[in-house]
Amino acid sequence: MSHAADLPDPEYLPRRTVAERVARGASLRDEVPLEHHATWEVPSGRPDPIAVLERQGEHRDPALLPIRYGRMASSAFAFYRGGAAIMANDLSGTPVSGLRAQLCGDAHLLNFGLFDTPERSLVFGLNDFDETLPGPTEWDVKRLAASIEIAGRDLTFTAAERTAAVTACARAYREALHAFAAMRNIEVWYARMSAEELRDRLAATGDRATAKEAKKRVRQALQRDHLRAFDKLIEHDDGKLRFVERPPLLTPAEDLLDEHGREIYVETLRTQLREYRGSLPPDRRSLIESYRFVDLARKVVGVGSVGTRAWVVLLMGRDVGDPLILQLKEAQRSVLAPYAGDVEHGSQGRRVVEGQRLMQATSDHLLGWTHQAGFDGQARDFYVRQLWDGKASIDVTHLTPAGLRVYAESCGWTLARGHARSGDRIAMAAYAGEDGGYDDAMAAFASAYADTNEQDHALLVEAIASGRLEALDGV
Repeated sequence: MSHAADLPDPEYLPRRTVAERVARGASLRDEVPLEHHATWEVPSGRPDPIAVLERQGEHRDPALLPIRYGRMASSAFAFYRGGAAIMANDLSGTPVSGLRAQLCGDAHLLNFGLFDTPERSLVFGLNDFDETLPGPTEWDVKRLAASIEIAGRDLTFTAAERTAAVTACARAYREALHAFAAMRNIEVWYARMSAEELRDRLAATGDRATAKEAKKRVRQALQRDHLRAFDKLIEHDDGKLRFVERPPLLTPAEDLLDEHGREIYVETLRTQLREYRGSLPPDRRSLIESYRFVDLARKVVGVGSVGTRAWVVLLMGRDVGDPLILQLKEAQRSVLAPYAGDVEHGSQGRRVVEGQRLMQATSDHLLGWTHQAGFDGQARDFYVRQLWDGKASIDVTHLTPAGLRVYAESCGWTLARGHARSGDRIAMAAYAGEDGGYDDAMAAFASAYADTNEQDHALLVEAIASGRLEALDGV
């Protein structure tokens, strides 16, 4: 079994011919046959999954943890979304080929979606990189494959329908690797899937519900810009603009701080924004400097991220008709780091940003990072992005089995493109092969791991019922 190694040296890769890279992938396939990826059994000595969540909670806002546990307890799929740290430990003991790339680190079905590019065109791609890190490519593929199986179970699809969707995803990933292996390097870099292409793929299933969902989400993404965020999240209070109060999901900063915190929070935030501006290229830095600070609020986001600090910042340009809302999201150590190794970026926020830029077809042109002492005096890392920059996700609960299969194919293609940009795509394609062995192995793993996920979800429900964990429902 191969062990994880560093990403290929950019100076080293071109020294290998295409034939040598193909031979490398083929030889690794002999060392770690594809069927080895099909197996999953709970190992002896596996950490208690609830204890893993509790350890994560030690580094999060304790007031928000009941929201996290309540959301994760709502279904086996919701548990899976929040259980990246649990699966990272599980994956660390599974076979790997030795082929590495920049990983998403949490490539489940709902971490793909629509977003706007700096050129204001809507594309489909990965949109969550909190756990990004270089690592074995199989880890991302297995995380995605299992999420499809688990989502299919939540939707009460048959075993055959679920297997068809997972297999389609793995096949799309494998075939995309072969397509990228035949491309020029720069063609790989510019490859992307437009929102219209995703919509057309889903509409081609012939299923009206799936086509309706695709059109709805594209339309929603086109409407979700900074002006729409301003209308929904900002109110006028005695002539002043401020974030609305919707605790605990959206809470103005002044409502959360003690007297000392209120005294320093504006200056603290200005210091954070100053460092953030320094992480941007000069032209974007000049753009951000043209805005003035107006207000700050805490925002609860996601499932797995709940408890990490997340702030939204209102900035104003020339007048009240020129707002900009930024999100500052805490970046903690990747759940993959204990097993894949840390990357020295000097900041976890920079780790997220650099990984996103490497994997995404195109990233928010205001994406940056900051590392500063917070209002409680503790230094934390954050990455910064625009809020609602044309973002939307396909609601998988509205997909039919055919729709899930096609959507899974789109996710598989997208993940392959992300891996092809940083890893040896030619060796990866040679390793995955031309037949369906890779696809079948990933589908078998996904089914076995979904059983474990169901058992882990039941443990969470039991921990809440026994009082070990406090949970809030429906928040």
